[in-house]
Amino acid sequence: MANQCCGKWKKNKSYCKNCPKKAKKYKKKNVVSREKVHITRLQKQMEFIIEIDKLKTIIRQSHIIDGTKKENDAEHSWHIALMALVLSEHSNFKNIDILKVIKMLLIHDLVEIDAGDTYAYDEKGNKDKREREELAAKRIFGLLPKDQGKEYYKLWLEFEELKTKESRFASALDRVQPILLNYHAQGKSWKEHEVSKQMVIKRNEYTKDGSRKIWKYIEKILDDATEKGYLINEKH
Repeated sequence: MANQCCGKWKKNKSYCKNCPKKAKKYKKKNVVSREKVHITRLQKQMEFIIEIDKLKTIIRQSHIIDGTKKENDAEHSWHIALMALVLSEHSNFKNIDILKVIKMLLIHDLVEIDAGDTYAYDEKGNKDKREREELAAKRIFGLLPKDQGKEYYKLWLEFEELKTKESRFASALDRVQPILLNYHAQGKSWKEHEVSKQMVIKRNEYTKDGSRKIWKYIEKILDDATEKGYLINEKH
């Protein structure tokens, strides 16, 4: 008498000696399914990587230090991520998650692929900046597999909201870097936009929430920049 199927392969998705053909068929189908999921995930990640190449075309207002050209967003992101590695000891906070800080700094400006770079002292442009960037974040991070897209979107929001120690330190570095570039490029961008010392302080004074030590260093730079005529002094 022929063996009858016990139904084990259906219930446990495992091999059953009474129905080897069905079990093997299930296993083969399951392997193919996993391969398709893997390929789809990899494809989405590659599409995201290709898309973010556009960050290299987003031009900022700050000039690089030698003054030969304006910095692009990809250069800015690289620079501040490296700053996080070098300057982490100067954070106001102990046991800061520096990898998280670097992640934030690398992804926070990706939204500018759609939203464009909004100049720090452009009052009109800053009015709808958050709305534009929110739409961009959803589209760009939505290119990734759901788990990664969700992670990066949450990191972007955390950076914007400035409620955690990592976001405050990351934001401090994001603000400090353009000041360093402007100062060492002899105020080139500041002069082009008639920026005053008071405007820079108002825009960046909460840098001290991330690093008081770095902000003290920047205050000295701003004093010297004003004396050298790189910044307007509205008090005079």
